[in-house]
Amino acid sequence: MDSPTSSKSWSIYGRKEITAKYEIQERIGSGTYSDVYRAQRRSDGYTVALKEIHDYQSSFREIEALQTLQNCPNVVVLHEFFWREDEDAVLVLEYLKTDLASLIMEAKKKNNNNNDFLSPPQIKRWIVQILHGLDACHRNSIVHRDLKPSNLLISEDGVLKLADFGQARILLEPGFVASVEDLQHDEQSITTQGQSSTQQPEVIINDLSEQACVNQEQVELSKEEFFRDLVERKAKAAATADDTDKDSNVPDGDTSCLATCTMSEVEDDLLKGSYTYEPDEGGEDNYGPLTSCVGTRWFRAPELLYGSTNYGVEVDLWSLGCIFYELFSLEPLFPGTSDIDQLSRIFNVLGNLTEENFPGCSNLPDYNMISFSNIEKPIGLESRLPNRSPDEILIVQKLLCFDPASRATAMELLHDKYLTEDPLPAPISELRVPLSRCSPDEDSPGNWYDYRETGSDSDFDEYGSVNVTKTETGFSVRFD
Repeated sequence: MDSPTSSKSWSIYGRKEITAKYEIQERIGSGTYSDVYRAQRRSDGYTVALKEIHDYQSSFREIEALQTLQNCPNVVVLHEFFWREDEDAVLVLEYLKTDLASLIMEAKKKNNNNNDFLSPPQIKRWIVQILHGLDACHRNSIVHRDLKPSNLLISEDGVLKLADFGQARILLEPGFVASVEDLQHDEQSITTQGQSSTQQPEVIINDLSEQACVNQEQVELSKEEFFRDLVERKAKAAATADDTDKDSNVPDGDTSCLATCTMSEVEDDLLKGSYTYEPDEGGEDNYGPLTSCVGTRWFRAPELLYGSTNYGVEVDLWSLGCIFYELFSLEPLFPGTSDIDQLSRIFNVLGNLTEENFPGCSNLPDYNMISFSNIEKPIGLESRLPNRSPDEILIVQKLLCFDPASRATAMELLHDKYLTEDPLPAPISELRVPLSRCSPDEDSPGNWYDYRETGSDSDFDEYGSVNVTKTETGFSVRFD
């Protein structure tokens, strides 16, 4: 059990408003911007996860996204949150023991022993649940921006839920009020609840535990009223928010992963050798232009790798295609060791990115800065999924399109014949759920889940030659 002295962030132990309601048991996760603890609610012994977020932007994004999606069965439940100006936000979330990454890892181990741990009907049920969760996000104009197996949590009874909305954005312009027509697919009204009258001074305690149930004190809001209130709150917060990228100290808005680099920084990126399965996070204010440096590299859409700051929910759909591939193959599709290597792996499978398969791609910020030799015979998804059915291959192909406008939406895929024809998705009660979340150390050396694994010491080893040319606006890199 973590103690205040051994924990990376011990401030949560001194928060009386939290410890009075929850008994903190142990820290179960830690990252750059957050720590997660398992705790018990003192009133009834109910187990929860306390997520202490050390970054204001991430806190704001996760809270507003989870409040918007509060009634979605395939999104993690936010019970309440604590926040004051001089303290980190602490979110009280439902506790879920395992995730899709652990399921894939377990399936790979079982399959090595000739056990059919993930049958086609079971895969279909997992896919259906992911699609329902993502469809709820997109119908509410929320782009998750960090979809990956470890952010898809699973309950003991097999219910899958989208989690970790710290990089999520609600795609609304400042001052814009969404109308009912703008969100015509959403059939549910959003409910909101005022702050508890018993809260301590200067402490925000939003108790949302009863929000999904009948509550006489709740105020019913229309979608238009909810987003009007949301925009007002966002505008107020934006007035005091720091609009500077916390990592690079470069104002966000026109930044991309490569466009703001110096020559030495580009060389550093080219020379990265260790596998990364962690987000490369970039800063941005809540309401300004988007940044391309979001998400986890292996699941990052090509337009993001080329520095796009003008994108939408389609980046989630690309990530979805990578996730579905893993469910079918039990291996990552594009385990890039750097952004350059990531693009190379994508092109080796799908072919080069051109105006023919992505109209307007030449306008991407970094498109003219990075070029690759022509790949005459790309590997193709079919060869990467040799033992899967044509319908399974096709559902991945519908998502891994270079042109964002061509990617199938979550709702379209829910009506795809792959999911509506025999064998039908298995009942949730028949799903096999790992007993716990697997850590990388539990797996055998050399497996892609071992984050310590390193690839080539240099990306240059993977190419015949690399030409760096100075231009009027900076430089150009070509890989042959």
